[in-house]
Amino acid sequence: MATVTGVQTRERVSAGAAIWSWVTTIDHKRIGVLYFVTSLIYFMVGGFEALLIRLQLATPDGQILDTDTYNQLFTMHGTAMVFMVAMPMAAAFFNFLIPLMIGARDVAFPRLNAFSYWTFLGGSLLMHSSFLFGQAPDGGWFGYANLTSKEYTPGLSIDFWGLGLLVLGVASVAAALNFIITIINLRAPGMTLMRMPVFVWMTFVTSFLIIFAFPAITVALIFLEFDRLFGTNFYEVAEGGDPMLWQHLFWVFGHPEVYILVLPGFGIASEILPTFSRKPIFGYSAMVFAAVAIAFLGFSVWAHHMFTTGMGTIADAAFAGSTMLIAIPTGIKMFNWVATCFGGRIRLTVPMLFALGFLTTFLIGGLTGPMLAAVPLDLHFQDTYFVVGHFHYVLFGGLILALMGGVYYWYPKITGRMMSEKIGKWHFWLMFTFMNLTFFPMHFVGVDGMPRRVGTYAAGMGWDFWNMLISISAFGIALSVLVFLHNLVVSYKKGKPAGNDPWDARTLEWAIPSPPPEHNFDEIPHITHRDQVWYDKYGDGHGSAAELRKTDADADEQADEEHDVHMPNPSYWPLVVSAGLTIAAAGLMIHIAVAVFGVLWTVGAVYAWSLEPASTPSEEH
Repeated sequence: MATVTGVQTRERVSAGAAIWSWVTTIDHKRIGVLYFVTSLIYFMVGGFEALLIRLQLATPDGQILDTDTYNQLFTMHGTAMVFMVAMPMAAAFFNFLIPLMIGARDVAFPRLNAFSYWTFLGGSLLMHSSFLFGQAPDGGWFGYANLTSKEYTPGLSIDFWGLGLLVLGVASVAAALNFIITIINLRAPGMTLMRMPVFVWMTFVTSFLIIFAFPAITVALIFLEFDRLFGTNFYEVAEGGDPMLWQHLFWVFGHPEVYILVLPGFGIASEILPTFSRKPIFGYSAMVFAAVAIAFLGFSVWAHHMFTTGMGTIADAAFAGSTMLIAIPTGIKMFNWVATCFGGRIRLTVPMLFALGFLTTFLIGGLTGPMLAAVPLDLHFQDTYFVVGHFHYVLFGGLILALMGGVYYWYPKITGRMMSEKIGKWHFWLMFTFMNLTFFPMHFVGVDGMPRRVGTYAAGMGWDFWNMLISISAFGIALSVLVFLHNLVVSYKKGKPAGNDPWDARTLEWAIPSPPPEHNFDEIPHITHRDQVWYDKYGDGHGSAAELRKTDADADEQADEEHDVHMPNPSYWPLVVSAGLTIAAAGLMIHIAVAVFGVLWTVGAVYAWSLEPASTPSEEH
């Protein structure tokens, strides 16, 4: 009995140590996994909210949800899918892959990287804790003033939403700064900017978009919370405020946010398509400059969301023109992806199917975009389900399908095991089919005038059949997600060993073991070509293989010297700082003393963090 007890104790200690290692980790790969698992959980939460919404709208005069509950689910579904699913799931890929793709051992600031994750988790939990107090946000994910003022939305629901978003914004900006500095400073020798993988470029551009776009929503949210908590009047018309200020600030952030969401999908597709076409990406330079152009023009189109607000014909014409203009660099990317596939030896693996599905669905979303940019059409389509259909084609088709392709593509590198191709193809065809059956009919009911953001509709409007089809198809998407989760879990336990390079790929992460060691590279590679690993395998006769491959003698020498690679120590201070920041935000809803306590906690934790040694060298050093 004593032996058994001892074994159980050791197991408990071992499990506790394992959990603690994840709590204190600053390894970019583990943080990427944390981002992915957390965003996947929120994906299921947001999807469940969407299913309840579709149950309510499946038939006229729906009685499944009352009005307040519908508004809460509608608000939290939109907020969660944008800020807690799409952005952090893309960040999961950024975290795991960027150092591997540029030949680095970690990000520039590993502790800041951990801080960004824990702050994201704190902000998302703060917002979702509103359900526990019966104060779930119900003002819409767009938060329009004066709908969110104290007069029209009393209680704390909007405060949970606004303060939660502010904390999430801190996490996003911290991560973006880290990736920018990592890409600028930690690239392997010889990896010029124009030798970086396209995915790295998309991360680079997305990070700059975050840095320049998030200040607008931060200012808007601070004004909102000052109005609600301290009695200011930024949006109060009776006191000289202007609710249109919120719309301008929100959409100055909101439209670049669309590209913050879809550019990672562009990057993923730009890695998958060349691999399974066995061709380099067509027009690499054009792809890069098109992304930069999209980012620049993305800040000039925000008011096309406001054509119905009475800005005037000159402003309407200017923003309609800039919106049409942004279709040009986007079209360049589309043509280049097609050209990459054209003439290639295409292998229809699951990642390739998702990449091709991304091309088709994003194209449909892109074609409906100029329709909404045309002012006369937008005046009819605005605030109808046509916009909902367009939006979901761009984000579900332009990001979620690409992210799914990325999971299948890089899963072998992350886990060392292959996902099932058979189950994966079931997943793809279910998701692709039901995605189109869910979102394409929304354009029809939108043209027929069905308004969005409403919880019920009367019989006899001609929308009954389409809404029933949309709702049934939404459950089909849920079925496809269950198939995906099954594949994800079973493959982790029983998947076929992957090896280092199961896809015959082109970028640096495929030149190291699967899963990668903590230090990534035994020796930082020297880059001589854009697709270095491809040239390493198939060569051009100029010794590129020697840069990445080692002789047996080299390998033995590296093994003897591996202790010379010093990685930063784990740390719990990023979590402590994030906790203080979250307490300070929550304290504004509880009592000013709690907020002050949170601020003091944060300052003290930052001070302790600054005194912590970065790493402990070995005795020889």
